[in-house]
Amino acid sequence: MENQTDTSQGFYHRLEQLYASLPFNRMLGIRVASVAVDSGTMTFTMRKELVGNMFHRTLHGGVISTVLDAVGGLTASASLVERAVGLSEAEALTMFSMVGTIDLRVDYLRPGRGQRFSARGRIMRAGRKVAVVRMEMHNEEAVLVAVGTGTYMIG
Repeated sequence: MENQTDTSQGFYHRLEQLYASLPFNRMLGIRVASVAVDSGTMTFTMRKELVGNMFHRTLHGGVISTVLDAVGGLTASASLVERAVGLSEAEALTMFSMVGTIDLRVDYLRPGRGQRFSARGRIMRAGRKVAVVRMEMHNEEAVLVAVGTGTYMIG
């Protein structure tokens, strides 16, 4: 039997794999950079398919919103890892499969200019049924492009 730390790390690794394998995330080129009990980070590279304004060559607002929601979902899922320790594989998968977006608010602060972007989510509060996550997206020069707040069903 694995100890709690090994089991927790195994769940974080599985979350990384799960989010990396989602077809929509793969289509956008979103990669999981890190995941921990109260945070998650995803990155992606600008491509012509992601442009929303052809004149300024900036990210489409839908891409920004999608990436913020994805990192919010990853972060909300990570908040469940400690609860999953000791459960069977099937029970843990059932618990993680229940995570879903209830509400998402995005504030677009600056045009999405850049070549590489990172989005980070941080748990504001995680209860038994709902998690609230604050997300930020920056470009490679650490310019804050957008912020978001997401509410996620977790139980």
